[in-house]
Amino acid sequence: MTAACALAITAKAADSTDKPKLTDEQKAAKKALIEKYDANKDGKIDKEERAKMTKEDKEKWQNLSGGSKKKDDKKTQSQ
Repeated sequence: MTAACALAITAKAADSTDKPKLTDEQKAAKKALIEKYDANKDGKIDKEERAKMTKEDKEKWQNLSGGSKKKDDKKTQSQ
């Protein structure tokens, strides 16, 4: 029974991490934002890089990243 519960929890966790599928146009827009703001060229936009985004680009990034605001995004916008 313990193994069955562990398996169910693992399957549930895998389902909850699924990201929405992006269209080719959305993928291109996300890639363009990464190329524009990824100063350290690690292929990701970190907190410091997001802080340098324009308001318009932050909104685009949020829409492309699932629409959820992270804690540091809220701090950046209030400054």
